[in-house]
Amino acid sequence: MQDFISSYSLWFKAFHIISVIAWMAGLLYLPRLFAYHVDVGHDSLTSQTFKIMERRLLKMIMTPAMLSTWIFGFLMSVGNPTLFDQSWIHVKLLCVVGLSALHMVFATWRKKFESDQNTHSAKFYKIWNEIPALLMVIIIILAVVKPF
Repeated sequence: MQDFISSYSLWFKAFHIISVIAWMAGLLYLPRLFAYHVDVGHDSLTSQTFKIMERRLLKMIMTPAMLSTWIFGFLMSVGNPTLFDQSWIHVKLLCVVGLSALHMVFATWRKKFESDQNTHSAKFYKIWNEIPALLMVIIIILAVVKPF
């Protein structure tokens, strides 16, 4: 198994990066959709359109991308077991767990919009829109610079 993973490690890395890009696109876009959704009436056609967009983004793009990010990241770590000897990877994984938790929070908020029970303002969602970007910057710096 180790030989198989080592042989395809660059493929795993490529698919990991593709998955991360798709996941981050969703994490950055979904709260922005929420911010716009707040400003339309519950019974409007626009609200129904937002509900469809939010559901499809989460279920068809974000969740599969998150899962494949974890799968390809796991495969890369199996191919490089000494990776966990370095401190930066632990902080990076903590940030990825944070992104995963944020994904679940966004999914909960989407369900609130779906049932017309949102209680937050557009400003609230615009602020939360910045958190994935901050975590992304930290993760990239850790993975590229490996500062410790």
